Amino acid sequence: MNEQIVRAFAPATVANLATGLDVLGLAIDGPGDVVTARRVPGTGVRITAVTGDGGHLPTDVDRNTAGIAATATLCRAGVEAGVALTLEKGLPLGSGLGGSAASAAAAAFAVNRLVGSPLRKGQLVEPCLEAEAVVSGCHADNVAPSLLGGLILVRSLNPLDLIRLPIPEGLAMAVVSPEFEIETRAAREVLPDQVPLSAMIQNTANIAGLVAACFSGDVSLLGRCIADDVVTPARTALIPGCDEVIRAALDHGALGSSISGSGPAVFALCRSRRSAREVAEAMKRAFEEAGLQSKAIVSPADCPGVRER
Repeated sequence: MNEQIVRAFAPATVANLATGLDVLGLAIDGPGDVVTARRVPGTGVRITAVTGDGGHLPTDVDRNTAGIAATATLCRAGVEAGVALTLEKGLPLGSGLGGSAASAAAAAFAVNRLVGSPLRKGQLVEPCLEAEAVVSGCHADNVAPSLLGGLILVRSLNPLDLIRLPIPEGLAMAVVSPEFEIETRAAREVLPDQVPLSAMIQNTANIAGLVAACFSGDVSLLGRCIADDVVTPARTALIPGCDEVIRAALDHGALGSSISGSGPAVFALCRSRRSAREVAEAMKRAFEEAGLQSKAIVSPADCPGVRER
């Protein structure tokens, strides 16, 4: 039986993990976006309210990732229904924590459940990709982990090929988000059109090493593979104090540290939650020295994706 109202939560995500631009992402525990989907007379999707965004996000269904993903989910399921959405933003805009993806994931999941769950979770990735393509480009490194949880490798978009990587037990993430906004499109514009062959070779080796470390449980190797000489240097200039924040994380015991997604949030992979708490405080102090207040998230490295709330 179809439900009349469904409320879904989709978590924040850390994408790229330094070496995996557009191909690596993992879900974290803590903040996220909530979408409530309600059956209404007629057909089609509408957004009745958006909160937590400071009035910046549109309620136009065709320009909001929640609305686009909801419409695409109904289309993919072959269902005609009237759906009203409300979106509660728990993620700051332009933070590098996958906010647009979380909105899409929560909406797709809620609408699918509302109409009887004709689609599996994995089938909701493509509707969410349609939404991401409108606002920030077609990439699944945020939407896939926000939907599926864990650490996801996006091997291909066409055809869609997603691989869940095991995460060594006990690892934790410290993610520090400064009060500073970077639009995803702006962060992509600073990326170089060409890269040296040596950099391409090193990044390929780092991704291969990261995958090997995940399967072997070699956390030291995993940390060494969180490195990048192409994307990260291009984006650190956009974030005040970024190099110092990364250095603070490593100096206080992080296995590896880099920019989360397109920034300005910075993440650090740590051996334990205790270590992650210490690292997070050091990162916050480094941002403060650069003139930015920030908030910290300490999370297990292996977390669930979207779920009903």
